[in-house]
Amino acid sequence: MVTLSAIAAEKVRGFLEGQETAGLRVGVRGGGCSGFQYALALDEPAGDDQVFEVDGIRVIVDEQSLHYVDGSEVDYTESLMGSGFQVNNPNVVASCGCGSSFRIAEEEPSCGAAA
Repeated sequence: MVTLSAIAAEKVRGFLEGQETAGLRVGVRGGGCSGFQYALALDEPAGDDQVFEVDGIRVIVDEQSLHYVDGSEVDYTESLMGSGFQVNNPNVVASCGCGSSFRIAEEEPSCGAAA
């Protein structure tokens, strides 16, 4: 399951105003220095998507991405450096310095393997 913080839910609700069947799609794609990047978008559910209702908002996750983001919370942060959505993912074992890419334990390179 993927959840939303209260402030993230408020922001998404504003974006979705007037769109009855759309929701927030949370996914991953390959890329970045750590292997994967998050992809957030307003979208309609497709046939094989998992859909979670959070505070009246549909959170949509495709089957492949669910493995990487299960248990995550989408938050919205504001600071002097800027504002935006952030994914707090308990599955992450490494991320890059800019915070836009990540790796989970099953994707970690094996250490100490004999040649």
